[in-house]
Amino acid sequence: MANPKKRKTKSAVGKNRAHLALTKKTLNKCSKCGVAVQPHSACGFCGNYKGQPVLKVASKVAKTAKAKKK
Repeated sequence: MANPKKRKTKSAVGKNRAHLALTKKTLNKCSKCGVAVQPHSACGFCGNYKGQPVLKVASKVAKTAKAKKK
């Protein structure tokens, strides 16, 4: 494997890493329940996308009851 001929300076390393900065995720409110949701995705809480039901989401009570049966 090849080795670098000369050491990279601090500024050269910084320029190389300039595109690695982290970005915040954007969040929107669900139009039906108001929970924070990523844009262009269905709400995991109520199962709606653009105000229309898309997913069937079980309530927390139903999920815990189902887990207790197993």
